[in-house]
Amino acid sequence: MNIRTIRKKIKSVTNVKKITKAMELVSAIKMKKSQERALESAPYRVSLEKIIHKAIYGLEKGFSPLIESISLSNKKLYIVISSNKGLCGSFNFNLFRFINSLVNFKESDFIVVGKKATSFINRMGGKIIADFSSLDLENVVSAIFKTALERYLSHDYKEVVLVYNKFINTLRSESLSTVLLPAKLEGETMEKVNGVDYTIEPSKEEIVEAVLKNLVEEKIRGAMADSEAAEHSSRMIAMKNATDNAENVIFNLTLLSNKIRQEKITYELLDMITAKESVGSD
Repeated sequence: MNIRTIRKKIKSVTNVKKITKAMELVSAIKMKKSQERALESAPYRVSLEKIIHKAIYGLEKGFSPLIESISLSNKKLYIVISSNKGLCGSFNFNLFRFINSLVNFKESDFIVVGKKATSFINRMGGKIIADFSSLDLENVVSAIFKTALERYLSHDYKEVVLVYNKFINTLRSESLSTVLLPAKLEGETMEKVNGVDYTIEPSKEEIVEAVLKNLVEEKIRGAMADSEAAEHSSRMIAMKNATDNAENVIFNLTLLSNKIRQEKITYELLDMITAKESVGSD
C-alpha cells in the first residue's frame, strides 16, 4: 500500500465521518422533540383514566365490549410499531426478538407501522391486514385506531395488543406489549371514588364509552412518540459509534502513512550515504 492510496482512504473515511456526525446531531434533535411529545401527552391520558374511574361506578361489568370481550375467537390483533429506516443499532432487532417470543403467528393478525416490521412479519408468515408505513406518522393514529376498533367490535379478535419500543432514557429503551382492547383500567373501577356517586348526563354509558375510545387512541399516539424517541436515540448512539470508529481508522491510517513516508526517507538517505561512500572509496 502506497501513500497515495492511504490518503485516498483517509479522505473517504473523513467524508463518512462528516455524514455520521451530521446524522448523530439530527437524531439528537428529533429524539428530544419526540420525547417532549411523549411526556406532554402523558398527563392527558392520566386525566382520561381519572374520568373513567369517577364515572364507571354503578355500571355493570359487561356494559361495554370495550371493557369485556365477547368474541369467541382466540385470534389476536397486534399493532406493531417499528422504523421505516435502518442505521438505528439494535432498535428493530430487539423489537422483533420480543415479538417472536410473544406472538403465535398462526393465530394472530397485524397492523404495522414501519417498513422494517412489514418485512419481518412477511418473513415469519404473519398476515398483515393494514400497513401504515408509507404514511405520515403524525396523521395515522386515528386510522390505526378506527381499523383496530372496527375489527374488534366485529368480534374478529379476542384482544388488540400494542407492541413497541418504549423510550426510557438516551441509552436505554424497552420492548413492551400493552393490551388496548378490552381496556384494562388500573386502580378503582366499579367502586365509588372518594365515596362520591356522580350524576352524569347524557348517561354514564355514553360518557365512559367515548372517553375509553379517546384513551385507547391516545395510548397509540403516546406509543408512536415513545417509539420514535427510542428510534432516534438508537440511531444517535449508532452514528456516534460510527463516528468514533471513523476517527480511529483515520488515526491508524495516518500513522501508517507517516510510517511509510519515514521508511521512504530512511531508504533514500541510506542510498545517498551508500552512493557517497562508493564515490569516496574510488
